[in-house]
Amino acid sequence: MTRRKIIVLGAGLIGKAIAIDLKKSGHNVTAVDLNEEVLNDLSSGYGISGIRADFTGDHLVGIVKKFDLVVGAAPGTSGYRIMERVIRAGKNMVDISFCPEDFMKLDQLAREQRVVVVPDMGVAPGMCNAILGYHHGRMEVESYRCLVGGLPFERRWPLEYKSSWSPMDCIEEYTRPARFRSGGKSVVKPALSDLEKVEFEGIGVLEAWNSDGLRSLLDSFPHIPDMVEKTLRYPGTVDYLKVLRELGYFSTEEVEVKGRKVRPVDLTAALLFPLFKLEKGEKEFTVMRVMIEGKEDGKGIRYEYDLYDEYDPVSDTISMARTTGYACTGVAHLLLNGMLTQTGVIPPERTAIEEENFTCLMQHLRDRGVDYQVKAVPLD
Repeated sequence: MTRRKIIVLGAGLIGKAIAIDLKKSGHNVTAVDLNEEVLNDLSSGYGISGIRADFTGDHLVGIVKKFDLVVGAAPGTSGYRIMERVIRAGKNMVDISFCPEDFMKLDQLAREQRVVVVPDMGVAPGMCNAILGYHHGRMEVESYRCLVGGLPFERRWPLEYKSSWSPMDCIEEYTRPARFRSGGKSVVKPALSDLEKVEFEGIGVLEAWNSDGLRSLLDSFPHIPDMVEKTLRYPGTVDYLKVLRELGYFSTEEVEVKGRKVRPVDLTAALLFPLFKLEKGEKEFTVMRVMIEGKEDGKGIRYEYDLYDEYDPVSDTISMARTTGYACTGVAHLLLNGMLTQTGVIPPERTAIEEENFTCLMQHLRDRGVDYQVKAVPLD
Protein backbone atom coordinates (compact mmCIF):
# COMPACT_ATOMS: atom_id res chain seq x y z
CA MET A 1 0.00 0.00 0.00
CA THR A 2 1.22 3.47 -0.88
CA ARG A 3 1.35 5.79 2.10
CA ARG A 4 -0.73 8.90 1.33
CA LYS A 5 -1.09 12.32 2.94
CA ILE A 6 -4.68 12.79 4.08
CA ILE A 7 -6.27 15.76 5.84
CA VAL A 8 -9.48 15.39 7.86
CA LEU A 9 -11.53 18.55 8.30
CA GLY A 10 -13.28 18.25 11.65
CA ALA A 11 -12.24 16.14 14.64
CA GLY A 12 -15.56 15.59 16.36
CA LEU A 13 -16.72 12.11 17.34
CA ILE A 14 -16.98 10.94 13.72
CA GLY A 15 -14.07 12.93 12.29
CA LYS A 16 -11.84 11.58 15.05
CA ALA A 17 -12.82 7.98 14.23
CA ILE A 18 -12.10 8.63 10.55
CA ALA A 19 -8.67 10.09 11.27
CA ILE A 20 -7.71 7.19 13.56
CA ASP A 21 -8.85 4.55 11.07
CA LEU A 22 -6.92 6.14 8.21
CA LYS A 23 -3.84 6.38 10.42
CA LYS A 24 -4.12 2.70 11.38
CA SER A 25 -4.32 1.91 7.66
CA GLY A 26 -0.81 3.32 7.29
CA HIS A 27 -1.48 6.81 5.95
CA ASN A 28 0.02 10.12 7.04
CA VAL A 29 -2.99 11.86 8.60
CA THR A 30 -3.55 15.44 9.70
CA ALA A 31 -6.69 16.63 11.51
CA VAL A 32 -7.99 20.20 11.50
CA ASP A 33 -10.22 21.52 14.26
CA LEU A 34 -10.59 24.42 16.69
CA ASN A 35 -10.66 22.05 19.67
CA GLU A 36 -7.06 21.93 20.84
CA GLU A 37 -7.78 19.22 23.40
CA VAL A 38 -9.00 16.81 20.73
CA LEU A 39 -6.03 17.58 18.50
CA ASN A 40 -3.62 16.94 21.38
CA ASP A 41 -5.33 13.62 22.09
CA LEU A 42 -4.99 12.56 18.44
CA SER A 43 -1.34 13.57 18.44
CA SER A 44 -0.30 11.92 21.70
CA GLY A 45 -2.45 8.81 21.35
CA TYR A 46 -2.24 8.07 17.65
CA GLY A 47 0.54 10.11 16.08
CA ILE A 48 -1.90 12.19 14.06
CA SER A 49 -0.74 15.72 13.25
CA GLY A 50 -3.07 18.58 14.14
CA ILE A 51 -3.81 22.03 12.79
CA ARG A 52 -5.84 24.33 15.03
CA ALA A 53 -7.82 26.43 12.56
CA ASP A 54 -11.23 27.44 11.32
CA PHE A 55 -11.37 25.67 7.96
CA THR A 56 -14.60 27.24 6.69
CA GLY A 57 -13.00 30.31 5.07
CA ASP A 58 -11.15 30.95 1.81
CA HIS A 59 -7.82 30.10 3.46
CA LEU A 60 -8.89 26.44 3.30
CA VAL A 61 -7.42 26.28 -0.21
CA GLY A 62 -3.97 26.91 1.25
CA ILE A 63 -4.47 24.42 4.08
CA VAL A 64 -5.27 21.45 1.81
CA LYS A 65 -2.86 22.12 -1.05
CA LYS A 66 -0.13 19.67 0.04
CA PHE A 67 -2.44 16.70 0.69
CA ASP A 68 -3.43 13.79 -1.57
CA LEU A 69 -6.97 13.48 -0.21
CA VAL A 70 -9.36 15.65 1.82
CA VAL A 71 -12.00 14.14 4.10
CA GLY A 72 -14.84 16.43 5.17
CA ALA A 73 -16.39 15.84 8.62
CA ALA A 74 -17.89 19.27 9.29
CA PRO A 75 -21.49 20.19 10.23
CA GLY A 76 -23.89 20.25 7.30
CA THR A 77 -24.32 24.03 7.40
CA SER A 78 -20.75 24.55 6.15
CA GLY A 79 -20.36 21.38 4.08
CA TYR A 80 -21.22 22.79 0.66
CA ARG A 81 -18.87 25.78 0.96
CA ILE A 82 -16.07 23.53 2.11
CA MET A 83 -16.58 21.13 -0.81
CA GLU A 84 -16.51 24.03 -3.26
CA ARG A 85 -13.22 25.36 -1.87
CA VAL A 86 -11.60 21.92 -1.88
CA ILE A 87 -12.61 21.47 -5.52
CA ARG A 88 -11.14 24.86 -6.41
CA ALA A 89 -7.94 23.73 -4.70
CA GLY A 90 -7.86 20.79 -7.14
CA LYS A 91 -8.09 18.09 -4.47
CA ASN A 92 -10.04 14.82 -4.31
CA MET A 93 -12.48 14.58 -1.42
CA VAL A 94 -14.81 12.25 0.49
CA ASP A 95 -17.38 14.07 2.63
CA ILE A 96 -19.95 13.14 5.31
CA SER A 97 -21.40 16.59 6.04
CA PHE A 98 -24.96 15.98 4.74
CA CYS A 99 -25.27 19.57 3.50
CA PRO A 100 -28.76 20.95 2.74
CA GLU A 101 -27.68 22.27 -0.68
CA ASP A 102 -27.68 20.24 -3.91
CA PHE A 103 -24.09 19.08 -4.13
CA MET A 104 -24.51 18.03 -7.77
CA LYS A 105 -24.34 21.74 -8.65
CA LEU A 106 -20.60 21.38 -8.03
CA ASP A 107 -20.24 18.57 -10.58
CA GLN A 108 -19.21 20.77 -13.51
CA LEU A 109 -16.61 22.59 -11.43
CA ALA A 110 -15.21 19.26 -10.20
CA ARG A 111 -14.99 17.98 -13.79
CA GLU A 112 -13.19 21.13 -14.88
CA GLN A 113 -10.72 20.70 -12.01
CA ARG A 114 -10.42 16.97 -12.84
CA VAL A 115 -11.09 15.89 -9.26
CA VAL A 116 -13.30 13.27 -7.64
CA VAL A 117 -15.67 14.29 -4.83
CA VAL A 118 -17.86 11.75 -3.03
CA PRO A 119 -20.41 13.55 -0.80
CA ASP A 120 -22.90 12.04 1.67
CA MET A 121 -20.63 9.03 2.27
CA GLY A 122 -21.80 7.92 5.69
CA VAL A 123 -24.18 5.19 6.75
CA ALA A 124 -27.44 6.84 5.59
CA PRO A 125 -27.07 8.53 3.26
CA GLY A 126 -24.01 6.63 2.12
CA MET A 127 -24.00 2.87 2.58
CA CYS A 128 -27.70 2.54 1.84
CA ASN A 129 -27.04 4.35 -1.46
CA ALA A 130 -24.12 2.06 -2.29
CA ILE A 131 -26.25 -1.01 -1.61
CA LEU A 132 -29.00 0.22 -3.94
CA GLY A 133 -26.47 1.21 -6.60
CA TYR A 134 -24.95 -2.26 -6.55
CA HIS A 135 -28.28 -4.09 -6.91
CA HIS A 136 -29.64 -1.62 -9.44
CA GLY A 137 -26.91 -2.74 -11.84
CA ARG A 138 -28.02 -6.36 -11.49
CA MET A 139 -31.81 -6.32 -11.34
CA GLU A 140 -34.91 -4.31 -12.20
CA VAL A 141 -35.61 -2.48 -8.95
CA GLU A 142 -39.26 -1.73 -8.24
CA SER A 143 -39.10 -0.70 -4.61
CA TYR A 144 -36.49 0.72 -2.22
CA ARG A 145 -37.10 1.29 1.48
CA CYS A 146 -34.60 2.34 4.13
CA LEU A 147 -35.22 2.60 7.88
CA VAL A 148 -32.34 3.98 9.95
CA GLY A 149 -31.57 5.49 13.32
CA GLY A 150 -29.00 5.89 16.06
CA LEU A 151 -30.16 5.73 19.69
CA PRO A 152 -28.79 5.53 23.25
CA PHE A 153 -29.44 2.35 25.22
CA GLU A 154 -30.71 4.35 28.18
CA ARG A 155 -34.05 6.01 27.48
CA ARG A 156 -33.60 9.14 29.57
CA TRP A 157 -36.59 11.50 29.89
CA PRO A 158 -37.56 13.90 28.33
CA LEU A 159 -35.89 13.32 24.95
CA GLU A 160 -34.89 9.64 25.08
CA TYR A 161 -32.30 10.59 22.47
CA LYS A 162 -28.61 11.42 22.20
CA SER A 163 -26.73 12.46 19.09
CA SER A 164 -23.19 12.54 17.72
CA TRP A 165 -24.24 15.22 15.24
CA SER A 166 -24.64 18.92 15.85
CA PRO A 167 -28.06 19.88 17.29
CA MET A 168 -28.67 22.10 14.25
CA ASP A 169 -28.22 19.16 11.87
CA CYS A 170 -30.66 17.10 13.95
CA ILE A 171 -33.24 19.90 13.93
CA GLU A 172 -32.89 20.04 10.15
CA GLU A 173 -34.21 16.46 10.05
CA TYR A 174 -37.34 17.56 11.92
CA THR A 175 -38.11 20.51 9.66
CA ARG A 176 -36.91 19.75 6.13
CA PRO A 177 -39.77 18.41 3.95
CA ALA A 178 -39.34 14.74 3.06
CA ARG A 179 -39.10 13.95 -0.65
CA PHE A 180 -39.88 10.44 -1.81
CA ARG A 181 -41.61 8.52 -4.60
CA SER A 182 -44.82 6.50 -4.46
CA GLY A 183 -46.46 4.72 -7.38
CA GLY A 184 -44.10 6.43 -9.78
CA LYS A 185 -45.05 9.92 -8.60
CA SER A 186 -42.90 12.41 -6.73
CA VAL A 187 -44.27 13.15 -3.26
CA VAL A 188 -43.32 15.82 -0.72
CA LYS A 189 -44.59 15.57 2.84
CA PRO A 190 -43.60 17.25 6.10
CA ALA A 191 -40.86 15.60 8.10
CA LEU A 192 -42.24 13.40 10.92
CA SER A 193 -45.18 12.30 8.74
CA ASP A 194 -46.55 8.78 8.01
CA LEU A 195 -45.66 7.43 11.43
CA GLU A 196 -45.46 3.64 11.72
CA LYS A 197 -44.25 1.15 14.34
CA VAL A 198 -41.54 -1.34 13.36
CA GLU A 199 -40.18 -4.15 15.50
CA PHE A 200 -36.49 -5.09 15.54
CA GLU A 201 -35.17 -8.25 17.14
CA GLY A 202 -33.26 -7.51 20.32
CA ILE A 203 -34.38 -3.86 20.33
CA GLY A 204 -38.16 -3.92 20.39
CA VAL A 205 -40.60 -1.53 18.74
CA LEU A 206 -39.34 1.73 17.24
CA GLU A 207 -41.30 4.39 15.42
CA ALA A 208 -40.40 5.33 11.85
CA TRP A 209 -41.27 8.61 10.15
CA ASN A 210 -40.58 10.30 6.84
CA SER A 211 -37.27 12.12 6.59
CA ASP A 212 -35.48 13.71 3.65
CA GLY A 213 -32.75 11.10 3.30
CA LEU A 214 -33.12 9.91 -0.30
CA ARG A 215 -31.32 12.96 -1.68
CA SER A 216 -29.35 12.04 -4.83
CA LEU A 217 -31.13 8.68 -5.15
CA LEU A 218 -34.24 10.39 -6.53
CA ASP A 219 -32.27 11.81 -9.48
CA SER A 220 -30.00 8.82 -9.96
CA PHE A 221 -32.88 6.34 -10.24
CA PRO A 222 -35.90 8.24 -11.62
CA HIS A 223 -37.58 5.06 -12.91
CA ILE A 224 -37.84 3.26 -9.55
CA PRO A 225 -41.55 3.75 -8.73
CA ASP A 226 -41.39 3.41 -4.94
CA MET A 227 -38.61 4.91 -2.83
CA VAL A 228 -38.70 6.08 0.77
CA GLU A 229 -36.40 6.64 3.74
CA LYS A 230 -37.61 6.84 7.32
CA THR A 231 -35.84 7.78 10.54
CA LEU A 232 -36.12 5.51 13.58
CA ARG A 233 -36.64 6.73 17.15
CA TYR A 234 -38.10 5.43 20.39
CA PRO A 235 -41.92 5.52 20.54
CA GLY A 236 -43.28 8.91 21.58
CA THR A 237 -40.53 10.99 20.01
CA VAL A 238 -42.62 12.29 17.11
CA ASP A 239 -45.30 13.69 19.41
CA TYR A 240 -43.01 16.07 21.29
CA LEU A 241 -41.05 17.02 18.15
CA LYS A 242 -44.27 18.03 16.41
CA VAL A 243 -45.25 20.16 19.40
CA LEU A 244 -41.90 21.97 19.40
CA ARG A 245 -42.05 22.47 15.63
CA GLU A 246 -45.62 23.79 15.61
CA LEU A 247 -44.89 26.16 18.51
CA GLY A 248 -42.08 27.70 16.45
CA TYR A 249 -39.06 26.50 18.42
CA PHE A 250 -37.39 25.28 15.20
CA SER A 251 -38.13 28.49 13.25
CA THR A 252 -35.34 30.42 11.54
CA GLU A 253 -37.42 33.60 11.46
CA GLU A 254 -36.16 36.16 13.96
CA VAL A 255 -38.36 37.27 16.84
CA GLU A 256 -37.78 40.23 19.15
CA VAL A 257 -37.06 39.42 22.79
CA LYS A 258 -36.46 42.40 25.10
CA GLY A 259 -35.25 44.51 22.20
CA ARG A 260 -32.97 41.84 20.70
CA LYS A 261 -33.49 39.84 17.53
CA VAL A 262 -33.29 36.09 18.15
CA ARG A 263 -33.80 33.07 15.89
CA PRO A 264 -35.83 30.52 17.91
CA VAL A 265 -33.89 27.65 16.35
CA ASP A 266 -30.60 29.01 17.74
CA LEU A 267 -32.01 29.11 21.26
CA THR A 268 -33.47 25.61 20.85
CA ALA A 269 -30.14 24.24 19.60
CA ALA A 270 -28.32 25.79 22.56
CA LEU A 271 -30.80 24.24 25.00
CA LEU A 272 -30.71 20.84 23.31
CA PHE A 273 -26.92 20.60 23.03
CA PRO A 274 -26.23 19.47 26.63
CA LEU A 275 -29.18 17.05 26.46
CA PHE A 276 -28.02 15.56 23.14
CA LYS A 277 -24.42 15.09 24.20
CA LEU A 278 -23.30 11.52 24.80
CA GLU A 279 -21.49 11.00 28.08
CA LYS A 280 -18.01 9.50 28.10
CA GLY A 281 -18.43 5.75 27.57
CA GLU A 282 -22.21 5.98 27.16
CA LYS A 283 -23.56 3.03 25.17
CA GLU A 284 -25.54 3.64 22.01
CA PHE A 285 -26.41 1.70 18.88
CA THR A 286 -27.13 2.11 15.18
CA VAL A 287 -29.85 0.15 13.43
CA MET A 288 -30.60 0.15 9.70
CA ARG A 289 -32.76 -1.97 7.43
CA VAL A 290 -32.59 -1.65 3.64
CA MET A 291 -35.16 -3.50 1.52
CA ILE A 292 -34.86 -3.71 -2.26
CA GLU A 293 -37.55 -5.48 -4.30
CA GLY A 294 -37.81 -6.18 -8.00
CA LYS A 295 -37.05 -8.67 -10.74
CA GLU A 296 -33.77 -10.53 -11.11
CA ASP A 297 -33.40 -12.92 -14.04
CA GLY A 298 -37.13 -12.54 -14.58
CA LYS A 299 -38.05 -13.65 -11.04
CA GLY A 300 -39.33 -11.61 -8.14
CA ILE A 301 -36.89 -11.11 -5.27
CA ARG A 302 -36.38 -8.97 -2.18
CA TYR A 303 -32.95 -8.24 -0.73
CA GLU A 304 -32.85 -7.29 2.92
CA TYR A 305 -29.79 -5.72 4.55
CA ASP A 306 -29.91 -5.48 8.34
CA LEU A 307 -27.30 -3.58 10.33
CA TYR A 308 -27.03 -3.52 14.09
CA ASP A 309 -23.92 -1.99 15.65
CA GLU A 310 -23.00 -0.92 19.18
CA TYR A 311 -20.56 1.40 20.90
CA ASP A 312 -17.11 -0.18 21.04
CA PRO A 313 -15.74 0.13 24.61
CA VAL A 314 -12.29 -1.16 23.64
CA SER A 315 -11.57 1.72 21.25
CA ASP A 316 -14.11 4.06 22.93
CA THR A 317 -15.78 4.65 19.56
CA ILE A 318 -19.50 5.30 19.34
CA SER A 319 -21.51 3.23 16.89
CA MET A 320 -22.56 6.18 14.73
CA ALA A 321 -18.89 7.08 14.30
CA ARG A 322 -18.08 3.47 13.38
CA THR A 323 -20.90 2.97 10.89
CA THR A 324 -20.54 6.43 9.34
CA GLY A 325 -16.79 6.91 9.63
CA TYR A 326 -15.73 3.49 8.37
CA ALA A 327 -18.05 3.74 5.36
CA CYS A 328 -16.26 7.01 4.59
CA THR A 329 -12.79 5.49 4.98
CA GLY A 330 -13.87 2.54 2.86
CA VAL A 331 -14.67 4.80 -0.07
CA ALA A 332 -11.51 6.81 0.64
CA HIS A 333 -9.56 3.60 0.06
CA LEU A 334 -11.44 2.95 -3.18
CA LEU A 335 -10.46 6.41 -4.37
CA LEU A 336 -6.83 6.16 -3.23
CA ASN A 337 -6.49 2.74 -4.88
CA GLY A 338 -7.66 4.07 -8.24
CA MET A 339 -11.00 2.24 -8.17
CA LEU A 340 -13.01 5.45 -8.69
CA THR A 341 -11.78 6.84 -11.98
CA GLN A 342 -14.58 9.09 -13.20
CA THR A 343 -14.03 12.77 -12.36
CA GLY A 344 -16.74 15.02 -10.97
CA VAL A 345 -19.13 14.76 -8.04
CA ILE A 346 -19.84 11.06 -7.54
CA PRO A 347 -22.85 10.33 -5.31
CA PRO A 348 -22.50 7.28 -3.05
CA GLU A 349 -24.72 5.09 -5.23
CA ARG A 350 -22.14 5.29 -8.02
CA THR A 351 -19.17 4.22 -5.90
CA ALA A 352 -19.99 0.51 -5.63
CA ILE A 353 -21.76 -0.42 -8.85
CA GLU A 354 -18.80 -2.59 -9.86
CA GLU A 355 -18.62 -5.97 -8.13
CA GLU A 356 -15.03 -5.43 -7.01
CA ASN A 357 -15.82 -2.05 -5.45
CA PHE A 358 -18.85 -3.35 -3.57
CA THR A 359 -16.98 -6.41 -2.33
CA CYS A 360 -14.05 -4.28 -1.13
CA LEU A 361 -16.34 -1.81 0.64
CA MET A 362 -18.32 -4.51 2.46
CA GLN A 363 -15.12 -6.34 3.46
CA HIS A 364 -13.62 -3.07 4.70
CA LEU A 365 -16.60 -2.68 7.05
CA ARG A 366 -16.58 -6.32 8.18
CA ASP A 367 -12.90 -6.04 9.04
CA ARG A 368 -13.89 -3.27 11.46
CA GLY A 369 -16.82 -5.17 12.96
CA VAL A 370 -19.55 -3.36 11.02
CA ASP A 371 -21.41 -6.35 9.62
CA TYR A 372 -24.45 -6.17 7.34
CA GLN A 373 -26.62 -9.28 7.49
CA VAL A 374 -27.94 -9.98 3.98
CA LYS A 375 -30.97 -12.08 3.09
CA ALA A 376 -32.45 -12.80 -0.35
CA VAL A 377 -36.18 -13.64 -0.27
CA PRO A 378 -37.85 -15.07 -3.43
CA LEU A 379 -41.20 -13.38 -4.12
CA ASP A 380 -42.59 -15.69 -6.80
